[in-house]
Amino acid sequence: MSQSLSKIYVHIIFSTKHRNAILKPDVQPDLYRYIGGICNNLECSPVEIGGYYDHIHILCMLSKKITLNNLIKKIKTGSSKWIKTKWEKFEGFHWQDGYGGFSVSPLQIDSVSKYIQEQKEHHRKKTFQDEYRAF
Repeated sequence: MSQSLSKIYVHIIFSTKHRNAILKPDVQPDLYRYIGGICNNLECSPVEIGGYYDHIHILCMLSKKITLNNLIKKIKTGSSKWIKTKWEKFEGFHWQDGYGGFSVSPLQIDSVSKYIQEQKEHHRKKTFQDEYRAF
């Protein structure tokens, strides 16, 4: 076999610095689109991007050309620089250092995507810390 094939889906989760609840609905759509663009530019096709006021979820296909750690580093760096220039209130914005990265079976793509879409409802019952520990 002379070619390399890869189809690895990952569910990425990370929070704002100190879990500050600053990613309000007026910011979220633009931020998610921007992060989707970063993923696309790195050949990591986004499936679903969402989150809540203090964290973000990204479901994407991991390109065989980049490691998970480098993908997350590029997403955090690029989106952090972008958001600081887009809104004055984000002048001191930073993402938390850590992250969660979980493989997702192709059979679970729809359920993980739905889970990400329902973050607002989900967090009426559970904090980000409780959610993250459950993973």
